[in-house]
Amino acid sequence: MPKTILIATLGGQAQVVTFALDILLARGEEITDVYLLHPSTTQPRIQRALAQLMREFVTESGHGHYQGHPCRLHRIPLGDLDDIRNDSQAALAWERIRELIAEQKATGHKLQLLVAGGRRLMGLLVSSAAALLCDHGDSLWHIYTPDAVQARVRDGAAMHVSPADGVVLIRVPLVPWGSYFPGLRAMALASQATVAQQMAWQQTDDTPCQQVYTRLSERQRQALHAFGAGGTPQDVAEALKLTLSTVNTYKTVILAECRIAWQLPQEARLTYHFIAQRFGPFLRRLGKV
Repeated sequence: MPKTILIATLGGQAQVVTFALDILLARGEEITDVYLLHPSTTQPRIQRALAQLMREFVTESGHGHYQGHPCRLHRIPLGDLDDIRNDSQAALAWERIRELIAEQKATGHKLQLLVAGGRRLMGLLVSSAAALLCDHGDSLWHIYTPDAVQARVRDGAAMHVSPADGVVLIRVPLVPWGSYFPGLRAMALASQATVAQQMAWQQTDDTPCQQVYTRLSERQRQALHAFGAGGTPQDVAEALKLTLSTVNTYKTVILAECRIAWQLPQEARLTYHFIAQRFGPFLRRLGKV
C-alpha cells in the first residue's frame, strides 16, 4: 500500500530533521517512515546526530512511533564514505541516493525530500535523482531557521520548536523530467530493470531459494531471515547485534550464492532488496519470518 515517506539528508544538525517532520505532520502529512541519508558514522558529529534522532523514535512490539504518530526511522549510510571529496565519491553517493528513491517510487510511495541537512552536495545529488525519478505528487524542501533560533538549537540542543519561533519549510521547485520523458526515467532505472528481467521467471519455484539456504552458515541464515523480513543492513545489524561491516559481509556471501542459484549475469546489480523480494515468500512458507 502506498505510503508517504520522508527522505532527509543528514549532517551534524539532527534538529533539522525533527523541525521539518513536525511541520509536515502538523500539515496532515501521514508520514510512516523517515529515511536518513548520511555519511559513514566514523564522524563524531554524525554519531551524535544519529543518536539524538534515534531517541526521538520509540519502537514497541516491532512498530515505530514518533511523537505519538506511527513512524519508523531508517538509517541509509552512503556506503563507507565519510565525506564526498571527488568525482568518484559523488558518483557513488548519487547511485545510493538513486537506488533509494527508485525503490520507494517503484512501490508508489509519495516522497517528501528534505535537502537542508549535511553537505550541500548531498542535497544537489538528491535533487538530481528526484528530477529523473519523482513525479508531481512528490515535494522537495529546504528549511529556514532564524539566526537567533539557530544559535539556541545548534547541535541538537533543542529538537522541537514552536510555530512562534519562525521555522518554515521552503518548497524547492521540482521539475520531474522523468514524468515528461519516460526514456530518461528508464535510464535511471536501468539497473533495477536488468535484475527484474532476470527475476521474471520461476516466481513460485523455491528451488533456487532452497539451494542458497542450504549453503549458508547458521549466522548467515539469521541475516537472510532479517533481510527477508524487509530489513535494511542497519536494521539487520541492530537486530542481530552485529557490526554493519559484518552484516555487509554476510550480504555479499548471500548475493554471491544468489547469482549462482539464479544464473544471473555479472552485470546484474543485486542489493539487499533482491533478498527481500526473492526470499520473503520462501521464508514465510517455511515459517521463518
